[in-house]
Amino acid sequence: MAEKRTTYKLQDVGGIGEVKIADEVVTVIAGLAATEVEGVASMEGNITNELVSKLGVKNLSKGVKVTVLEGVVTVDLTLNIEFGKNILEVSKKVQDKVKSSIENMTGLEVADVNIRIAGVDMESEKDK
Repeated sequence: MAEKRTTYKLQDVGGIGEVKIADEVVTVIAGLAATEVEGVASMEGNITNELVSKLGVKNLSKGVKVTVLEGVVTVDLTLNIEFGKNILEVSKKVQDKVKSSIENMTGLEVADVNIRIAGVDMESEKDK
């Protein structure tokens, strides 16, 4: 049985058709944008996501929850920060990057990018 996907209408191109986007796409955009910011060690996920990542499969929606209501997006991210990085500065950069990435790629308006810091990655400190 196929999984039910939620899609959002982005545009109705007069007479040609319409453009829709799946919620998973917005989630992946947010996850990818967050992990590109220096200071973000990883996204936090549940045990299933952790097992999948051990198998070498990268799950870009791990630690990301996206809600879209009437074309307005709210993003909740759970992050692990690298040891020694300023949490407030990294969080602000993540918020800006995620907001601009979603808005530029989808045209949806981003109202909130909420960040929860789940942990500090000490692995990068051990490598020094």
